This record gives sequence, structure tokens and C-alpha cells, in this order.
Amino acid sequence: MASRLTMAAAVAAALTLGVAGCSSPSSNNSADKNEDTGTISTQTAAIDATAKGPAPEVAGAKKGGVLTVYSQSTPNTIDPTDIYYTDSNEISKLLFRTATQFAIRDGKPVLVPDLTDVGTVSADKLTWTFKFVTGQKYEDGSEIKIEDLSYAIKRSFAKDLYANGPAYQLAYFKDGDTYKGPYAGGDTYAGVETQGADTLVIHLAKAFPDLPFYMSFPMFTPIPKAKDTKADYKNKPISTGPYKIESYTPGTQLKLVKNENWDAATDPVRHQYVDGWDFKWAGDDVKTQQQVLNSNGPDANAINYADVDASLIPQLTGEKSSQFVQGESPCTYTWQLDSTQIPLEVRKAIAKAWPYDQTWKAAGVNDYIGEAASTFMPPSVPGYQKYTPVEDLTGLGNGDPAAAKKLLEAAGKVGFEVSWYYDNTKPIPQQVSQVRADALTAAGFTVKAIGVPTAELRTKISDYDAPVNIAQGPRGWCSDWPSGGSWIPVLFKSSAVADGTSMGELKDPALDAKIDAVANLAVEESTSKWAALDEEIMKQYVAIPFYYTKFGIVIGTNVGGTQADPTMGMPLFTDMFLKG
Repeated sequence: MASRLTMAAAVAAALTLGVAGCSSPSSNNSADKNEDTGTISTQTAAIDATAKGPAPEVAGAKKGGVLTVYSQSTPNTIDPTDIYYTDSNEISKLLFRTATQFAIRDGKPVLVPDLTDVGTVSADKLTWTFKFVTGQKYEDGSEIKIEDLSYAIKRSFAKDLYANGPAYQLAYFKDGDTYKGPYAGGDTYAGVETQGADTLVIHLAKAFPDLPFYMSFPMFTPIPKAKDTKADYKNKPISTGPYKIESYTPGTQLKLVKNENWDAATDPVRHQYVDGWDFKWAGDDVKTQQQVLNSNGPDANAINYADVDASLIPQLTGEKSSQFVQGESPCTYTWQLDSTQIPLEVRKAIAKAWPYDQTWKAAGVNDYIGEAASTFMPPSVPGYQKYTPVEDLTGLGNGDPAAAKKLLEAAGKVGFEVSWYYDNTKPIPQQVSQVRADALTAAGFTVKAIGVPTAELRTKISDYDAPVNIAQGPRGWCSDWPSGGSWIPVLFKSSAVADGTSMGELKDPALDAKIDAVANLAVEESTSKWAALDEEIMKQYVAIPFYYTKFGIVIGTNVGGTQADPTMGMPLFTDMFLKG
């Protein structure tokens, strides 16, 4: 959903595109776009219910040492119930075992068991049963109990205290719209129950086939009721993962050391290669990225998890090329076309005129951080298909204003007004707006570009009653979990308009029925079907595809095992080690 982004990405997105729900480039330097975006493999298996611990060893891995992690952005919390941003989410994988988890195989995410299996669902799809792994311990040696996981789920309903965490449980879980959590609502809650020492049962208000994916979030890590310090829990949450907190200074530094009570034999995804982690926040990214590239002294054992700044790209050649790690990321940027205000034939004319390459350069995107998009779902989502692009929705080219004008003439729509908001306080969004205005004016449109301050932009583009018809919000999307179910229903069902998450403001009952038909299938059945809906909706010209985000970071010369976690657009910390 809209808040799953790093703090740095949120700031950059607001300044560059006004995006309320995606990662964004960390720099504004322009570069030429590669016309050949390459072949991306398609993944159709999203779940491996048979995966068991221990996790497969990483080739060449060694044990020992402390790995330093730099970032200018600062996680807002490490309370598992309140975590939603991608940076704190990735860090949490070192600290917390969750009900389910993702294994990254050949760069693709696969859901696997963790503290529970991946669940079984009842015939009416309203009751899920999960088997719990007993005999596990917290960092203090006490036993992790099924009741602790049940309590943690109940805790997530206390949105007055934990406002930042994900909230799907409020809509999908039984009585989720009325239960207020254990502090205000008590321990008795109809949506969650335990049976014996090893069975968790979740009751739903409506079908939620993606529930096992959702249960990979940190909010599904056990928390013992007796040790819940409520608002203070964020300062020293109890660990179930391979590392525990040694010291924590919010906004500045987090030091982790090994958790001796973590059981590697039962964990199918995590490793404990390094002795400790030293997260250092708030330092300038360009400065610390240069330190990492130089790898002098302890910086050889360091990484920076922000996308590499474009000013450093010329250094990523020769022997330093091995210090740059790339991979997939969970987001796609788009520019919306309001289907309630712009007729289909006009939307097609807009697409014909669209200045893809000029926009790419004006926005400062480059091949290290983005790839031209022609679908809604990004390559990191299982079931993604790189289908033949819909005409004029290729993400490539300079546009054809003359041909677009002929389409307007044929439709009797020359002079049709197109309007949008843009940030008039920053040069990059001003340049992007001007590029678009020039192309559409040349195509015979009347252009009304409305400049607003940065502080007002997100509110303005989120108002579907505002006097604009292009580039409303969201201007992009990121997976909450790697499934088409976190994309197509959220963005294109009629209900998305009221939810403020609609791309194109579609209200099409027939399309709703098609989406529901796929959404109600088991994940192993639905995964391969989302791409067909993606293509069908793209043919309605409700958005101009812009680019898929990429993962690209720098690492020290002594750091090994670094790869992208495509569910987060972050480095997969659980596989990393020091070479010597």
C-alpha cells in the first residue's frame, strides 16, 4: 500500500513526482534511456509450503565480524506492530521471526513457512488454520507460545498506538471494524483463536486468499503479553530472530549482536553469518556511499542501502563494478488518465503524443534505478508477464504529436483541455510538467498545468474531485506482498475510488466481477491469471506507464552475499557476510 516505502524514497518521490505510494530515484541527474530493457523471467510459483530449515548455505559464506550499514534515511520505529516502511521491515528480518516469510530464489520471492506453515483454508474461505512450530525460544530463553502470536495479532488492532502499521486486518478479519485491540477491547476477539499449543485459527469477514503473504509482516511476530510495554516496546522489542538488540539510539544508531537462542535448524530463510550489525543513520548518503566505494579501513565492511547517487555512477567501472549490486524492486510509476473525465478516444490520443523519453530525462531517471514500464505489475511480482505492449503504452519513444492531433480531429476533440498538478517549488517537477505540456500542446490539446507548493501536492493529487484530469494519485504503486492481489484489486476495482487508491477512477461492475473471480482463487491458481487482467485494463488507457524501480546499491570490498530483496527494494540482510 501507499506507506510501504523508505523515508528517503518518500521524500524524493514527493519532490520529483508527488508519488504517495512508491519508491523513487535517489538522485536527479539525467541519463540516456536504454531502448533494450532486456528479458525478464516470469515466476509462476509463489509459494513453497514444503520449505524447511536450516536455510541453504550461501556460496562462499564465512562467519564473523561486524557489518556496518549506512543510510541517510532513518527508520521511524522498530516496534514490529508499527513497522510498514521498507527499511525497518528489512531490518526486522534480523530480529523477528514471523508466521510466514519470503525466500529469495534466483532473485524472485517465494513464500515459505516460518513460525507457522502457510495455512489451510476452509471451504467457505472464511477460516484459516495455521500450524505453529513449538519449542522455539525468545532471546531471554523463554518459550515462544502460540498465545503470543495470537496476542500480537490482537495488538495490531490498537491503531491509536500503532497507527503506522499495515491495516488489512481491520477490513478482512472478523469484527475487525469494531475490535480496538487488547488494551481497550480486551483479550477476547472473535477473529483469532488458538487450539492447543500448536494451532492458530483466523476467522475472516470476507475471503482473503493472500492472507499467508500478509502474515510475513513484522506484526505477525509473537509478543508475550507480560512483556508488552506498549508505547515503550519500540525501544527494546524482544527478539525471535538470529540477532538481538545490543543498543539503540532512535534516529542515529542500532547495534545488533547474535541471539544465542535462535534455532537455525527450524528457520528456512535466515542466516547468522556476521557477529553483529551496526546501523548508522542520518549521515549524508553521497558521503557514505563514497566511503563505501573507497573501502578504507572499516568501510570495507560496510554498505549503504540507499540507491546509488547518480554522481557516483561514473566510478562504477573496472574493479569497482563488483561493488555495485543491482536487482528488482517492488514498484511501478505511472501517470493517471481520469476515465470519468477523458473519453477513451482522447486517452488514446494522449498516449500517442506522450513524450516518454523526454520525461525520463527531465525526471532524472537512469538505467541504474529504473526500467521503462509497459505493464502495471512490476517484474518482481510472481505472475508478471511482459506481454506485447499496448499501442502507444510502451514506456519508450518521443511520442507523435502530429498523429495524436489527427486522432483528436477524427474524434472532434481538438482543443480538449488536459490539466494536472505539479510541484512549482522544485526544478525537476517543473521540467517534467513542461515536457508534458509542450508535447500535448503540439498535439492540439489545451493545457492547464497548475503549480502548487510541495506541502500541498499530495493532498491535491489525492482529491478525485479536484479540477484536474491527469496525474492524480497514486502516481505509482509498490507491492505490499509479491502477488497480483496486492495490485489489481486495490487499484482497479470500483471500491478503489472511495479508498483513494484508484488508477483511472474506473467504476466498471463487469471488471469488478472479473477481478473478484481471480482474487477469490487460491494463490497457486490466481498467480498466472493476474497478467491477463493487467493487459485488459491497460487497453482501457487509464494510465501511462512510466518505469519500474530498480535496486542498486554500493557495498564495501569485504562484503559478500549481497542481493536484492525484491519484496522491499532493499538488500537481503539475512544472506550477507564478510569475506575475511
